[in-house]
Amino acid sequence: MIRFVSYSTGRETGWGYLDGDAITDLTAHYPTMRAAIEAGALAALVQTAGPKLSLDQVTLTIPVINPEKIICVGVNYPDRNAEYKDGQEAPPNMSLFIRFPRSFTGHDQPLIRPPESYQLDYEGEVVIVIGKGGRRIAQSAAYDHIAGITIANEGTLRDWVRHAKFNVTQGKNFDTSGAIGPWLVPFAGAAQLDDIALETRVNGDLRQQDRTSRMLFPFRRIVEYISTFTTLVPGDVILCGTPTGAGARVDPPIWLKPGDVVEVSVEGIGTLRNTVKDEVLP
Repeated sequence: MIRFVSYSTGRETGWGYLDGDAITDLTAHYPTMRAAIEAGALAALVQTAGPKLSLDQVTLTIPVINPEKIICVGVNYPDRNAEYKDGQEAPPNMSLFIRFPRSFTGHDQPLIRPPESYQLDYEGEVVIVIGKGGRRIAQSAAYDHIAGITIANEGTLRDWVRHAKFNVTQGKNFDTSGAIGPWLVPFAGAAQLDDIALETRVNGDLRQQDRTSRMLFPFRRIVEYISTFTTLVPGDVILCGTPTGAGARVDPPIWLKPGDVVEVSVEGIGTLRNTVKDEVLP
């Protein structure tokens, strides 16, 4: 499986393709993964020569470190919709919200629980990354606009999403409250998305389990709908919704706490793993 990663050495950032535990650095060809995506060069760069680094020499960051947009789809699985108990079978249009890059960390890095809230929750999601930009993209052409797929833990501070009547922005954007990674897998066809398994485990306990074929708004519809009102550009990141089973829906709720290990696994991509720790105040 071809995998592209972005990383930090502590002094500088870079990106490349992963072969086993070795990263072939591609930064000399394009400064960032987003630049390579914009040039349509990912496929051509596989097996390109470059300096080698070991995974244990770097910290993995989110794959696209500088996206123009990170857009998230809410309530996109049938059982998740039923949790709201509003009598609605399925809404006619998807709920959307925006996250900032700083709210995410990379694979094997800790999610940070802030002092303002102990209600840190997990949400495992499939992520698509736009490869070819466009406006008003038809569903029939939507897959032509996807460069790759990855995984997210769309960490949420539950009480902060209820601070206002009509928005969830605050509870979705605490610094380092979520994660994306470990890598980007190039998108080659519908079989990689249309019916794949998604699971989330906390300390080995299975909490979320579903398949993308059950999504209320499939990937093609997501690309079509979002591109109706905003121009999608290469490197844009779209989180496509989480199944039922988040900690907020347990009675009583089970919030993430320091020392927990959260693993989100997606068929054909891999497993995104993160620990949890409390924020250290200056």
